[in-house]
Amino acid sequence: IMPDEMARRLILERGDGGARHFEDAVPDPSSPVIGILGTGDFSRSLARRLVASGYQVVVGSRTPTRFVALFPEEAEVTTQLEAANKADLIFVAVYPEHHSTLMDLKQTLAGKTLVDVSNSLSINHKGPSNAELLADYFPGSFVVKGFNTVSAWTLQMGARDGGRQVFLCSNSQTAKNLVKSICHRMGFIPVDMGLLSSSLEIENLPLYLFPSWRLPVLCMLILFIFFYLYNFIRDVLYPFITEHKSAFYKMPIEVVNVTLPSVALVMLALVYLPGLLAAFLQLWSGTKYNRFPNWLDRWLLSRKQLGLCSFLCAVLHAVYSLCLPLRKSAQFKLSNMAYKQVKKGMEDSWVDEEVWRMELYLSVGIMALGLLSLLAVTSLPSVAGTINWREFSFIQSTLGYCALFMATAHTLFYGWNRAFVLARYHFYMPPTFVLVLVLPFVVLLGRAALCLPCVAGRLRKIRRGWERNRHIRFMLPAEDCRNGVENVSNV
Repeated sequence: IMPDEMARRLILERGDGGARHFEDAVPDPSSPVIGILGTGDFSRSLARRLVASGYQVVVGSRTPTRFVALFPEEAEVTTQLEAANKADLIFVAVYPEHHSTLMDLKQTLAGKTLVDVSNSLSINHKGPSNAELLADYFPGSFVVKGFNTVSAWTLQMGARDGGRQVFLCSNSQTAKNLVKSICHRMGFIPVDMGLLSSSLEIENLPLYLFPSWRLPVLCMLILFIFFYLYNFIRDVLYPFITEHKSAFYKMPIEVVNVTLPSVALVMLALVYLPGLLAAFLQLWSGTKYNRFPNWLDRWLLSRKQLGLCSFLCAVLHAVYSLCLPLRKSAQFKLSNMAYKQVKKGMEDSWVDEEVWRMELYLSVGIMALGLLSLLAVTSLPSVAGTINWREFSFIQSTLGYCALFMATAHTLFYGWNRAFVLARYHFYMPPTFVLVLVLPFVVLLGRAALCLPCVAGRLRKIRRGWERNRHIRFMLPAEDCRNGVENVSNV
């Protein structure tokens, strides 16, 4: 039986027999020798990836005999001094608090490129960064900050199974270009972040925990708590106080199922409201060059997260709605209604108005969820990168307003004429759908106002650079011993 060449591993472990059969793993004599100081998880994954990319790798350790079996057979594991002597470029893969232990290698590392891959334990806004401290320890070396945002798993599995971007910064352009070539050969995309002073920002990147999601998630939780308590008072507490009926069984399913669409619709309206406010501010000021207030800037930057939170609530609402007939309480109510009908003589319970209401209610709800799904999918970077800006704008703006309109219609069909029934106002509190519809109506009416030809034309001119007040003041040069005359020129 002929051996299957493709079944062999690319990199052999120490102790495995046989030779390698892939040219990609054969070191290129013209390539620089890559050194790695450190023997942790990241060092082992980095060594595997470098060997697979065709580099000659030498690993420096304080106790090389202890860790030699953990690295690929093609990588040489030796002392830190010998690794520093042999390598042209060195990855410093030791914890930042241990950088001072490398001071004995100061003369050996002089003139060589050091790549700092370390991260801090907490976000550091004051500085200095680990890379800057390393540069202070080794002033004769060229320090490059990079690979700290790449995990050991990504290095092992390859760039296809993780983030492909590698952020780099250094005061030496030559050293940075050398690391860039290594990134390309390993299958990553280097991103030049400038001088070493940017290293503090790069080191903080892996430590952030969803910074752009905090306000949208907080907004979603606040809305959920508000509407849940509102529905609890109306649907559970009111019958318990006025009629002594226990409806607490509604809390896990029914109350949540009424709350989720309320949050979804309000969150979807909050996605498009800041764009309307920005448009009206530009119309009011007559220019596009005035900065928006900080709160509006942050709101505009959070629209994607707000929309995804709205999509989450809408999907949960659909799942909860599908589970409603599965409850024991629903089955008991259905059997009781059937028993009452039989007892009354099989009266016809068909009501055209209710049938049409439910049909339209479900139809527009499904369409709204479908459009929201399209918005969510196209917000993914991998999908957004396959369409041009006009297509992306059409989906996120035009189809987004269509989704808002469908969701609003879904709520209107749910309410139907119950907003005008006085008995629905428990504790003088209006039905939930009445409160929910206020903000979407404001957004849809604002959008309709911007579509008026006179308004749309003015806004289009402003966004193309036109300004209402184009008078620019400047000082004329001195003439006839005058200090200057202040004039107004219509430029």
